[in-house]
Amino acid sequence: MSQSLDIASPETEGSDSVNGPPLSTGRKIWDQVSTLVIAVAIALGIRSFVIEPFRIPSGSMLPTLLIGDHLFVNKFLYGAKIPFTDVRLPAVRAPRRGDVVVFLVARDGDKILPADGHPDLPRDDFVKRIVGLPGDRVEVRAGRVYLNDERIESEVTGVVFADSVGRRLRVKREGLGACDHAVLESPGPAPMRDMAPLRVPPGRYFMMGDNRDHSRDSRDWGTVRFEEMKGPAFILYWSWDVKGNFLQFLNPVNWWKADKRWSRLFQPVKCGMAPELSGSEAAARPPVTPRSATLLVAN
Repeated sequence: MSQSLDIASPETEGSDSVNGPPLSTGRKIWDQVSTLVIAVAIALGIRSFVIEPFRIPSGSMLPTLLIGDHLFVNKFLYGAKIPFTDVRLPAVRAPRRGDVVVFLVARDGDKILPADGHPDLPRDDFVKRIVGLPGDRVEVRAGRVYLNDERIESEVTGVVFADSVGRRLRVKREGLGACDHAVLESPGPAPMRDMAPLRVPPGRYFMMGDNRDHSRDSRDWGTVRFEEMKGPAFILYWSWDVKGNFLQFLNPVNWWKADKRWSRLFQPVKCGMAPELSGSEAAARPPVTPRSATLLVAN
């Protein structure tokens, strides 16, 4: 028995369908648009429920996070928030003392306020460290932080950190439970502003910047509700000496002239002390600067 081969004819060779006529222009456009819509939906889903990018715009978290650091926030660890609601998916774990967290605040010009108490005001993202948990009693006395009437353990490392405006700040090792991390302190007697004892309300958290004398945090505008937390920072994906929003990535001048901190790429944000800030042989070293600093701490 002979077999026949089905060879494409000139009429069907350019067809978009093997068994049918060519697709119309409208159908081709719809296929492309629907593919793009699906891709965007997947990207938005990842951003809403898994990870979200965040850039560091200020020095309030020095020396842990540098101006120009770009990091990812782990949104599912605390339970991802369903968009446009206060409903959260089940959490992997609750926030812990020492976590470095991105959260929402309300902004009235230059004034910062708790977001839940001012729903009519614009929102802004902040990043700070959790110091006080719900029910904790927090106090700042003579420049020292007290938690539940006990002074938080800290020690001077002997290292000096020079920030981008030339301030020479002392590096201290601070222990928040199981999380040792670095903080900065201005020289001089008790420079950090004091705060009367505060009992952290249920469902809220007391946040502080690691650059203790140059941070606007819960000492100024109060505690943060859990529902305003996006999640903990967990990894750096880029770092350079550039201020501004994500549009700076499109400026070719930045890629040519800006100082890139290659050693910080893909560094996890975790507890610990970087060797250059730990204090060993500190007297023999020059001040640490944002250019020379590496990642320190967090969850």
